[in-house]
Amino acid sequence: MEKMKYEEMMGQLEDIVKRLENNEMGIDEMGEQLKKAQELIKLCKDRLVETEKECAALNVNTKL
Repeated sequence: MEKMKYEEMMGQLEDIVKRLENNEMGIDEMGEQLKKAQELIKLCKDRLVETEKECAALNVNTKL
């Protein structure tokens, strides 16, 4: 899952939320999907932090 693009991960999260809101899952699937959502949220957050660090490094280099 970690090789996915940020947009793909967000799309999967949106699908999970939509299905939860529409009561389209049974209890067992809901548990599985919530675990998947937690993992996707962590991966998205990590990707954002990494990108922020890269942007900050670029800003430092352009000011030199």
